[in-house]
Amino acid sequence: MHNIMLGALLLAWAGVAQADAAAGKQRAAMACAVCHGPQGLSLQPNVPHLAGQPEIYLVEQLRNYRSGKRQHEVMGVIAKPLSDRDIEDLAQWYASLQLSVQEP
Repeated sequence: MHNIMLGALLLAWAGVAQADAAAGKQRAAMACAVCHGPQGLSLQPNVPHLAGQPEIYLVEQLRNYRSGKRQHEVMGVIAKPLSDRDIEDLAQWYASLQLSVQEP
């Protein structure tokens, strides 16, 4: 069972590793920027920032929205037509954005 889980993780990682951040940036400008901001930093208090999020997390969440496993009225509609490649590209784009934190 442990080998099966390891194999699944390696396959997921291999798919993400081939993603194209430039393609993700283009897709994000068309579908994501309205709510999540052009650089993945939302200006809306009830919409999360995507910039700097881990790639594997973003892939998992977008797939969950697409399948209906994770419910959200808007994200369900946005994610439904995304291919695995679209999701991987978007995740790579947002994960590639670097954030910095300053203490007050």
